[in-house]
Amino acid sequence: MKSTLMLSAALAALTIPALAQTAPAAAPARVAADQIATKKGPLTLQPITHGSVVLTWNGKTIYVDPYGGAAAYAGLAAPDVILITDIHGDHLDPKTLVGLSVGKALMVVPQAVADKLPAEYKAQVRVLGNGQRLDTLGMQVSAIPMYNLPEAPDAMHTKGRGNGYVLNLGGKNVYLSGDTEDIAEMRALKGIDVAFVCMNLPYTMDVNQAAQGVLAFKPGIVYPYHYRGQNGLSDVETFKKTVNAANKKIDVRLRNWYAAGQ
Repeated sequence: MKSTLMLSAALAALTIPALAQTAPAAAPARVAADQIATKKGPLTLQPITHGSVVLTWNGKTIYVDPYGGAAAYAGLAAPDVILITDIHGDHLDPKTLVGLSVGKALMVVPQAVADKLPAEYKAQVRVLGNGQRLDTLGMQVSAIPMYNLPEAPDAMHTKGRGNGYVLNLGGKNVYLSGDTEDIAEMRALKGIDVAFVCMNLPYTMDVNQAAQGVLAFKPGIVYPYHYRGQNGLSDVETFKKTVNAANKKIDVRLRNWYAAGQ
């Protein structure tokens, strides 16, 4: 009897650590997601970090510029579509892609990104150039320019290399700026319901440029994102004040895209 009890205790001691090792990782703390109504159910907007956001709509999940490690996406549905805007590491992040459950997700990218993606993804890549559109999974994906001003061959973001995107999801238009400045193509946008707009010097534009661009195309909702620059975080409060001083109808939504350590 004594030996039986000792054996049971030994087995229990071995089992408990094993269970602890296999417990699923807790989902990271995230900013709360927002929802807007569309003709085909709610569109969920989940900020992740920097220039990355996850959109969920009509049973489909869209990852935009997955970056910063796969742990940031723990607990979210696997992607059906992945949009990548440009070649820089905060947009094209192979280490994060490897850690995600990418499966056979469609990857919509500009040619410059396609050229740098690991070979294992080539079969699921769809290249879009500026001005091109893709209809897939009930949504429309349009690629628009993103670039620095003034245009120059040695600019960090040259015209035609990267893509901004406009998605039509159940009648709602979502604009993802990518790395851009206050360009004519952005100012000319019409009917944008939700916009994600970058603002980080010296890589893209300052908060005043971003505000003037937003005031030109008048989205219903705008999220400042991609706002960590060379000298820290951009002043998104000033962006909001500038926009709303000129147009109170634009809903400027400030969210924390930079958790500790990101």
